[in-house]
Amino acid sequence: MADLSHLPPLRDVIAEHGLGARKALGQHFLLDLNLTRRIVREAGDLSGVAVVEVGPGPGGLTRALVESAAREVVAVERDSRFAAALADVMAAADGRLRLVEADALTVDPVDLVPAPRAVISNLPYNVGTPLLIGWLKRIAEYRSLTLMFQKEVAERIVARPRTEAYGRLAVMCQWLADCRILFDVPARAFTPPPRVDSAIAHLTPRARPADDPDFRTMEALVAAAFGQRRKMLRASLKSVVREPEPLLESVGIAPTSRAEEVDVAGFVTLAKALRR
Repeated sequence: MADLSHLPPLRDVIAEHGLGARKALGQHFLLDLNLTRRIVREAGDLSGVAVVEVGPGPGGLTRALVESAAREVVAVERDSRFAAALADVMAAADGRLRLVEADALTVDPVDLVPAPRAVISNLPYNVGTPLLIGWLKRIAEYRSLTLMFQKEVAERIVARPRTEAYGRLAVMCQWLADCRILFDVPARAFTPPPRVDSAIAHLTPRARPADDPDFRTMEALVAAAFGQRRKMLRASLKSVVREPEPLLESVGIAPTSRAEEVDVAGFVTLAKALRR
């Protein structure tokens, strides 16, 4: 833990370095340190955990992470303008903060820090979902993922069957992790404020049985099912299996069902049958 109380206010840091948010990079800054500290608290006990943060910007969440019991913090930032703004935080972090200047879509957090590891991040809106899908492929390598998304995206992660929000993201996330929304964050909390509210989603890896389907099979099945979600499964699954009806009937799913009617366990059972 480090004492950062002597650091200048974030608004002063932004003004000093001329750090206007770039819309093309999905940047919206969290400047309320009480809020960033709450995010870190609700992420759970970080004692001995290495934390990866994507998109630190001027360092609001970064400060809260450095103040925590995390073993180390690695901040991945694509925008080189923020290196100078984070210099004071790095100097006060006693060697526990490292900046990696890279596009997060090209970096695997598993390669950045040893286990136990977690990701805690206010994700750039324009790459949040692709990043999450990539991390899900190796979800067992993480203690947890605590991520801020647009509220609509967070609600899709925890959505239940037979709801409008239930889709590919819900199935893949809930198959691999226990998923919950910690709290909402209003648009006015950001500088500049986005057009929509946000929410903090928390994902903790599930233990997977030995006969669990592989990621590629499950992803292909779910993508096909929801790619044409208004169609019956006997039609939408033809892209992954020549004759879907016998397969569906073999696992007790009506061929006339639509994707949003099948729960996560149903898709897992179907993926096992498809693999066989």
